[in-house]
Formats: sequence, structure tokens, C-alpha cells
Amino acid sequence: MTIYAYRYGAPLLVASLAAAASLMVAAEQMDTPGVRTVAASPADASQDNFRSAVVRHGADATDPDRAGIWKAAMPPKGTMHGEFENSDPIGLSAGVTIKADCSINWVDPDSGKRYCFSSATSLIVFLDAPHSYLARALKNWDRINTVASP
Repeated sequence: MTIYAYRYGAPLLVASLAAAASLMVAAEQMDTPGVRTVAASPADASQDNFRSAVVRHGADATDPDRAGIWKAAMPPKGTMHGEFENSDPIGLSAGVTIKADCSINWVDPDSGKRYCFSSATSLIVFLDAPHSYLARALKNWDRINTVASP
């Protein structure tokens, strides 16, 4: 089996690289008149909805609470509340308090309680075994709050 891998592996690799190179050349030669880079400024805000959204949400801002157009998907502060005072259940199950803004959340269909996550990755991991993560998070949450309040 290994003889065939050595015999046919190199020609397959060369063919793959040649195909990739030809695709890259073809992509560079394509004319893309609709694609252009435009810096957003307040004066551009009246031209179309996208630019106005960029300006309105501070896409060029350096303040992390306002930076980026994707922050438009965040709920206004104080409007969404989750269990554990908006702390990420995955962080709590590991014994760490990680605050979340509730833009990524999950509502338990059994209890109706909302849980907030600091990232989509955290939610995906959580959904593999939500009840076990919640049990560990609740145990650690009680321990953290007992230690914090004498």
C-alpha cells in the first residue's frame, strides 16, 4: 500500500497545485466592477442604508461598546436578563464568572429560563449537554455567591 502512495502521491500533489494555481490566476483576471472599498463618513450616511448603518453604529469607533456594525444586533442595555446575573453557564461550570450581554442566549424549553452566553462557541458547546452544564454552573454559582457574601 505504501508503495502506491509514493508512486501516485507526488503526481496527485502536483496536479492539485497546478489546478489551484490556475484557479487563482482566473480569479485575479475576473472583472469585479461592483466591488469597491469606500470609507464611511457622516456625509455618506444619507447615500444608502448600509453606509448610514455603519455610521450610526460606529463601525470605525475604537470604543468596544460601540465598535462595529455587528453591535447593532446587541439588545439595548438592561432589556434582557438571564440566569446567573447574565453570566455564561460554560464559564460558571468551569468555576469562572464571565459576563455576557445576552445577544447570544438560549431559553430552556423545560423551565422557560434564559441563559446568556459570551460567544457562539460557548452556546454550541453548551448545547451538547445542557443539563449537565447547568447542574455544574448552579453548583459553582452557589459556591461563588456564598464566598462573595459573608
